[in-house]
Amino acid sequence: MSYKKILIAVDSRENSLNIAREGFELADRLQAEPALIFVVDKAKAIGNPDVGIMPNEALMVLKKEAQETLDQLIRISGRTESTVKFMPEGLPKDDILHTAEIWGAEAIVLGINGKNGFSLWAMGSITQYIVLHSKVPVLIIPTRK
Repeated sequence: MSYKKILIAVDSRENSLNIAREGFELADRLQAEPALIFVVDKAKAIGNPDVGIMPNEALMVLKKEAQETLDQLIRISGRTESTVKFMPEGLPKDDILHTAEIWGAEAIVLGINGKNGFSLWAMGSITQYIVLHSKVPVLIIPTRK
């Protein structure tokens, strides 16, 4: 089977650069089109009215962080601005799978949340959910120490 589209899921964690590089390298080897996805997790946009930060302002900060992360990963990886980027707002586990399906991804690349060992119980809940529910192959990039 040849893969034509590879969706690379990243976030603001340090390991995202490694995930992006591995995903881009895989896409290059397979002559596939890569795309980055950073899901703006609306559950984290809670704000703090006591200090004057409303939920909509917190969401704007998260969106800005996501855009800056995507731009930085593209730049550091030597990609062009025409690299496909997705930045949906919602729940990462759902939006990664939904975007993969809508875009027609034939593989998903993502990382684990810095856990030791390599088993389903050691993975983060998002990674575990995607592994169990994805309709396409999933490549998991471990955290390098």
